[in-house]
Amino acid sequence: MPHDVVVVGAGPNGLSAAIEFAKNGLDVLVLEAEDHVGGAARTAELTLPGFRHDMGSAVHPLGVGSPFFASLPLDQHGLEWVHPDLPLAHPLDNRRAVVLARGVDTTETSLGRDAAPYRRLIGPFVRMWPSFIDHVLDAPTRVPRDPALMARFGFRAVRSTVSLAGGLRTERGRALFAGNAAHSALPLDRPLSGAVGITLMAAGHAVGWPCPKGGAGAITAALASLLRSLGGKIETGVRVRALDELPQAHATVLALTHRQVAAIAGDRLPGAYRRTLAEWDYGPGAFKVDWALDAPIPWTSPDVRRAGTVHVGGTFEEIALAERAAWDGRVAERPFVLLSQPTLFDPTRAPEGKHVAWGYCHVPNGWTGDATHAIEAQVERFAPGFRDRILARTVSGPLALEASNANLVGGDVNGGALTLAQTFGPAGRALAPWSTPTAGLYVCSASRPPGGGVHGMCGYRAAREALRRTFGIR
Repeated sequence: MPHDVVVVGAGPNGLSAAIEFAKNGLDVLVLEAEDHVGGAARTAELTLPGFRHDMGSAVHPLGVGSPFFASLPLDQHGLEWVHPDLPLAHPLDNRRAVVLARGVDTTETSLGRDAAPYRRLIGPFVRMWPSFIDHVLDAPTRVPRDPALMARFGFRAVRSTVSLAGGLRTERGRALFAGNAAHSALPLDRPLSGAVGITLMAAGHAVGWPCPKGGAGAITAALASLLRSLGGKIETGVRVRALDELPQAHATVLALTHRQVAAIAGDRLPGAYRRTLAEWDYGPGAFKVDWALDAPIPWTSPDVRRAGTVHVGGTFEEIALAERAAWDGRVAERPFVLLSQPTLFDPTRAPEGKHVAWGYCHVPNGWTGDATHAIEAQVERFAPGFRDRILARTVSGPLALEASNANLVGGDVNGGALTLAQTFGPAGRALAPWSTPTAGLYVCSASRPPGGGVHGMCGYRAAREALRRTFGIR
C-alpha cells in the first residue's frame, strides 16, 4: 500500500511539512540522506569532547517568531529558548560598541542622534509585529491582512541598504543597520538587502534573538519527536537520487533546493520548468570557524560581552566592501564576520568554565580558499588576546558545508540568491509557490517562499498546498 506522503529531507522544513500532514491524519514517511535529522539545524562535538557546536544555524529570531512553531507544543518535546542579556552587539574601534537591545528605548540610547531616524525606520514593524511577521513568513504570496503596513515595508524593501541608511547620521546607527542587512548575503547597494535588516532588527525588539538550550539541534530534535508522537516515521541514511527510488505515495514533498529537484525529478518535470530549476542562482557561500575556548572572548567593550550575537565588521563602509567582495569573486581582507557566543548564557554547551563560539563570513560560492586568519584577525581587532584563548578549532569552507548538507549548495545557506529578479522576476513567478507541474509533487525547501531561515514556514505552506490540491483538505 502506498504512503499518503513521502517527504525527502529531515531539516526544519521537511519535518514541519511532515508534522502538518500527520496533524491532518495522513500517513507520512520522511527520508533523510544523512545519519541524523536536522539539516542545517544540528549540534555536534566538532572540536573537543564536551564542546557542542552548532553545525549551521545558531541564533533564531525567526524560529521563536515563527507562527507555525508557535502553534506546536515543542516545549513538551524538549525545546527551551535561551535569551541573552542583549540580542546583538556591534563593536567599533576605540573600545566602543552599538547594541540592539530588547527594549527600543535602550537601543535608541545606544544610537544617540540616530534614535529618531531608527524609530521611524523600524518602529511600525515592531508595533505591528504579529501582522508583520504573519505576512513576511506565512503569506508572502497572498494579499496582506494589513495592506498599509506591508505597503510601507514594500517601499523600504525595494530600496537598498545604502539608500535607506541615508536617513541615519551616525557611524553607530549606520553600522548597526549594515550588519543586520548583511545577513541577506547581498551587496548593500542591492534591493531587498535592507528589508532583511529591518526584519531582523524588528524581531530583536519583538521576540528577541534566542538560542535553543543545548544547541540548534534541539529544534529539529523537538520537531522529530513531535512527528513521531503523531505517528509519522523517519528513516535516516537514505540518499535519494531519483524519484523512481521512492516508495509509492499519493504526494511527494522535496525539502531540496531547485537544482537538486531538477536532478532528482528529471524527465518527470516538463523540460522548460526543469531548465528553470537547473538555472537557479545561488548566493555567496559561508566560510565558518568553530572554536573551543578556555575562557570567554575578551571583547574590549563590556556591552559585547553581554550579547549572544556579535557583528564583527566595523563601519558601514567596511561591511559594504566586504559583502561586495564575495559577489565579485574575492574575499575581503577585513571580512564581515557573524559570530555567536552561546555559552555565555547556556553553560550546557561546554565543560564547566569553558566556552564555544563560531564565526563565519561570506565568500564566493564554492570557494576553496582559507579565510581562517582573516576571520580571527577581525575578532582579535575588537578582542585582543582572543587567539590565546583558543583550545581547538574546526574549519568548514563552502564545500565542506555542502558535503555535510547537500542543500547548502556551494556553501549558500539561504537556498538561493535573494535577488529582486529571482524573487519576483520570471523565475520566481514560474517556480513559486510550492507545487510543481507534476501532479502530487511539491517543493518545501528554502528555495521557496518565504525563503531562508529556521522557521519551518516553507514546509508548512507546502503541506497546506498539498493538503488542498492532492487530498482535498482545507
